[in-house]
Amino acid sequence: MTPSTTPATTTTASPPPKPTARTTGFSADLSASIAVFLIALPLSLGIALATGAPLQAGLVAAAAGGIVAGRFGGAPLQVSGPAAGLTVVTAELIQRYGWRTTCAVTVLAGFCQLGLALLRTARSALMVSPAIVHGMLGGIGVTIALAQLHIVLGGTPQSSAVANVLGLPEQLANPHPAALAVSALTLVLLLGWPRLPGRAGAVLRKVPAALAAVAGATAFAVLAGFHLPRVDLPSWRNHALPELPEGPVLGIVAAVLTITLVGSVESLLSAVATDKLIGAERKAADRPPRADLDRELRGQGAANIVSGALGGLPITGVAVRSVANVKSGAVSRKSSIMHGCWVVLAAALLVPVLDLIPLAALAALVMAVGVQMVNITHMRTVTRHREVLVYLTTITGVVLGGVLEGVACGIAMAVTLALHRLARTRITLSSADGVHRVRARGQLTFLAVPRLSRVLGQVPHGGHAVVELDGSFMDHAAYETLKDWQDAHLAHGGSLELTGPAAAPFTEAAEPGTGDVRGDGGGERRGEGRGDGRGHQCCRPWTPWANHCAHRAAPAAAPRRGAGQLASGIRTFQRDTAPHVRDELARLAREGQRPSQLFLTCADSRLVTSMITASGPGDLFTVRNVGNLVPLPGAESGDDSVAAAIEYAVDVLQVDSITVCGHSGCGAMQALLNSAADSRDSRDAPGAAAPDDTPLRRWLRHGEPSLARMASRQHAWARIAGRLPADAVEQLCLTNVVQQLEHLRAHEAVARRLAEGTLELHGMYFHVGEAQAYLLSGGEDHFDCRVFDTVAAGH
Repeated sequence: MTPSTTPATTTTASPPPKPTARTTGFSADLSASIAVFLIALPLSLGIALATGAPLQAGLVAAAAGGIVAGRFGGAPLQVSGPAAGLTVVTAELIQRYGWRTTCAVTVLAGFCQLGLALLRTARSALMVSPAIVHGMLGGIGVTIALAQLHIVLGGTPQSSAVANVLGLPEQLANPHPAALAVSALTLVLLLGWPRLPGRAGAVLRKVPAALAAVAGATAFAVLAGFHLPRVDLPSWRNHALPELPEGPVLGIVAAVLTITLVGSVESLLSAVATDKLIGAERKAADRPPRADLDRELRGQGAANIVSGALGGLPITGVAVRSVANVKSGAVSRKSSIMHGCWVVLAAALLVPVLDLIPLAALAALVMAVGVQMVNITHMRTVTRHREVLVYLTTITGVVLGGVLEGVACGIAMAVTLALHRLARTRITLSSADGVHRVRARGQLTFLAVPRLSRVLGQVPHGGHAVVELDGSFMDHAAYETLKDWQDAHLAHGGSLELTGPAAAPFTEAAEPGTGDVRGDGGGERRGEGRGDGRGHQCCRPWTPWANHCAHRAAPAAAPRRGAGQLASGIRTFQRDTAPHVRDELARLAREGQRPSQLFLTCADSRLVTSMITASGPGDLFTVRNVGNLVPLPGAESGDDSVAAAIEYAVDVLQVDSITVCGHSGCGAMQALLNSAADSRDSRDAPGAAAPDDTPLRRWLRHGEPSLARMASRQHAWARIAGRLPADAVEQLCLTNVVQQLEHLRAHEAVARRLAEGTLELHGMYFHVGEAQAYLLSGGEDHFDCRVFDTVAAGH
């Protein structure tokens, strides 16, 4: 009996009305804005203290960053304000030119950021080596921690990091007990608050650790009656505003450029990091638009202009506040704007409360922030990529000279290392069992030509040579040297195998009959000079298995099979692909899989899912079976594997969409047509033997509703790009996709998510011969490649 192709409808009670998206979004933004405000308030005061600016300047910057950058910026969930990354620069400007000139410099830096945004240079700021950026932040963190340590001990910080280090022994010999006690309590609460155990701890942890630490230390100082320097917010009537810059022109220009570049890079990196956090934390339907970096730069420029004009500190996007904003459930830029409004209200109404905060508590808070800027994870990353010298050079330069000097030293070291690596190539020759193996590790440039010629000259004429080119670059001089030697070696009857990424230029054919040249992992062919093709992105990662590309000549002999083929593929993966995906796979191993869609397709070997969807690890939860079939519930006949995968993907992984993908020339559909013909022949010839009941035939019975759909003509026949299918097999392949989508709707988990509006179903057809994908148009049995353009435009 053929199961019904139309899922049964059920009548359920109407659910209670849900709050609208507008109401839910506002509530989430309001809650998140309060959480971010509670973090921003003490940090803004602490950063103002660390720079030597009036403490109100921190509040002005927090308000301007929240309201102006939040309204006009391009990263909806990023929160801006005074940041530790500009503390050292601002402190140096205040000492050299005074506070009012520093405000004017902030305004000019804001105009420079607007100019950079108009030139659309935001992406260029991300071209700086991460080792330099992390080194810059680490150096700033060390400088901040050294300065604030003096205040923690009850003293006064010196004018430079070196002076702070030299003055530290004397300060340690004469600490201020009250200041030290308050600072120690602040650090204990700051570090221990997120680790409070039990249910009570879970409730208390909702209060930000920074607020709890400063509030606890303030209460302790008040109750103990300590006489310590405290926050002193003078009347807003006496608040200092900017004046025309006074000082050397070159010095002012350098200051403006420093604040512009450091603030822009930090803001853009924070925006990118916030996007990554949102992508990891939320489903696609709940994510705001990705950051528009040029618009974000405009927002940062406008915020700096406003902040400087009102007597505030320079502003950047702040990663700590942005992370708190995302974690607290913010859904739009309203959260950042409201957080700025809370800061304005606090500055107007909470001055008596803020005046109770000991400076030692704020110093301990900022010192902890400075220490955290020397990130162990970043150090491990730069060490793994052999950039630790760049990192350490940048840190040292920032600590000893300043931010601009440190970045310049880091860039110089990065360029030096790049040139060294470009020129450093190791070329060796080894012989075993009649095979002469030449290994060139590194980039092959004209500087390596003398060594390359010398080693190649030691390979005997007529022998078999294997040349491994492990570098990713080869210039013209090295190519000519290797090509001339190859021609001479083959002319003397030798054979040659070229492997490695740099072997791609040798894919053109050599003269017939001159020798034996092999690629890496392909077949063999007399007179063919070719590499492994890994220089072509279209050949990854299936080239080692067979020759699929037009730029590769087809092998005369069959490719290697069995264990040798498998081992060759594994070696290629470990050498070429694993280094590029190791970090991402390590992250997925830690965080678990969060695929965005269930992709159900055929087991046909010609259909490479990662290729046709441009997807990578963690993107697709893939189910493959013969004929991309979805058995109806209750019709699994003992095989629940597809139903189990659907339930797991929909209920556990919470995928956003399910795609059923068929393809041209499907053997399962051809078998279905043949079985239908066999059934007709059996009815026409009563004495004919019934076909064997094999596992394949039992499985293909789940495709019989597709046959019935195609034959019934209850719906218009499926079309592809406006034309009728080429033959009955293609017609059934297309109809089968539509039918399996109907079967999906009959599964309870799918039906429930569809009713909630949290799941989408898509039909897809891949024409193997055309290498063309077609998407099912909404509501019709019509497949069209133009739908992709519509989807992209809508996105």
